[in-house]
Amino acid sequence: MLDLLKNRPESPTLFDLSVPGRSGVCLPESDPAYERADDLLDLSMQRDHLCLPAVSELESVRHWVHLSQRNWAIDVGFYPLGSCTMKYNPKINEEIASNPRWAGLHPLQPDREAQGILAVLYETERMLESIGGMARVSLLPAAGAQAELIGLMLVQKYHEERGEPNRSTIIVPDSSHGTNPASAARLGYKVVTLRSNESGCVDPERLGPALHERVAAVMLTNPNTLGLFERDIETITRMAHETGALCYCDGANMNAIMGVARPGDMGFDLMHFNLHKTFSTPHGGGGPGAGAIGVQPALEPFLPVPLLKEGLEGYSWDYDRPRSVGAAHSFYGNVLIALRAYVYLKMLGRDGLRDAAEKAVLNASYLASRIEGLEFPYGRRCMHECVASAKGMRKHGVRALDIAKRLIDLGVHPCTVYFPLIVEEALMIEPTETEAKSRLDAFIEALSVCVHEANADPGRLKNSPAHSVVRRIDEAEAVRRCDVCFGG
Repeated sequence: MLDLLKNRPESPTLFDLSVPGRSGVCLPESDPAYERADDLLDLSMQRDHLCLPAVSELESVRHWVHLSQRNWAIDVGFYPLGSCTMKYNPKINEEIASNPRWAGLHPLQPDREAQGILAVLYETERMLESIGGMARVSLLPAAGAQAELIGLMLVQKYHEERGEPNRSTIIVPDSSHGTNPASAARLGYKVVTLRSNESGCVDPERLGPALHERVAAVMLTNPNTLGLFERDIETITRMAHETGALCYCDGANMNAIMGVARPGDMGFDLMHFNLHKTFSTPHGGGGPGAGAIGVQPALEPFLPVPLLKEGLEGYSWDYDRPRSVGAAHSFYGNVLIALRAYVYLKMLGRDGLRDAAEKAVLNASYLASRIEGLEFPYGRRCMHECVASAKGMRKHGVRALDIAKRLIDLGVHPCTVYFPLIVEEALMIEPTETEAKSRLDAFIEALSVCVHEANADPGRLKNSPAHSVVRRIDEAEAVRRCDVCFGG
């Protein structure tokens, strides 16, 4: 019975706790006029017996709270997923976004009845334009990947109007996010992968031979996916422009440079922002996302419809855009995510954004300087995230995945593993600016335990996690018998 006091993986179900006659709710006496069920329901819809657990309200509440405590979240502990920017979401964002005056708005309400939210969206766009160094921003894309697709549609339209429809190649570095080549391929582009140099960056000498009259755009993330700033970025964008190609910035790593440096000033022609990463709105578990897209003047006419505009009578939607690539999403993106980003931007202001970026870089640099026993293929100097390698542990039969699984037992959410693909046994760590030094020190200690055990007791890592609700699956068996996994 002591197990009832513990939140353990084997905690009983509600049916285990059920006691005949126990009740958690008292219903009023039924109206005598409706005592017979067939007075209300057709006989085919009636049940002979309703099988529900008989538990008190207290036991029911405890049961669901225990279940909720099995989940990991940023509100529970450190979440160092590299490239994902799992930063804390201020609760004021949620309070404002859940206010019925915002949450109760309908997308088909007339513009005159929605001037408040339209003003928020319009001002959010202006702030993002300033942050990115772009001429115009649209909040329409529902996610970063959709923003990439729309961005490449703009690139395609731009070259077509210039009489160069033969520009059918997109260049991406080998460290790029997988959505970059995927978005390009979805539009029929040929993708050319550029190998990074020994410093983990794009080498202008390697880029030069890849640029030719059929290249439509170069897609880069800066800082890149290795957590490194592309020091030759102005040379890279200039070289691309000299051949008639455009430069697209994947804004996934803006958390490192917001308020400090602007992609537009680096020579990028268009970019997307991940509101759900950079500007603190909820991220994880698949969404919700929001991928605002920003462009320079030459691409503005092609932005998808509708576009928000300001006039003498307030804010309204502009559908009269004959050169637009057309509609790309129902209504106008994820509005309440944009509202959360608006609150975050207003709270921090210009100086606060810069301070957040600087602290993100400081935290990642601190981790990189303190972690021992792992290799750092591109050095320990980094921006907002650092990438280590566990390939030295393979001599003990230990891989990056084993370290990640062991971290679960040590009370830490695993960092990203096996990405970027160009780093063997990669461990990608992004602490963000919202973590305190004490939390970072605890993570360093957990990694130290993993490194020590890899040498002294590798079996412990191979058999981790031992204390989680779900143990490690047999990956080979899962592949062979995937029908079991998916109920086929």
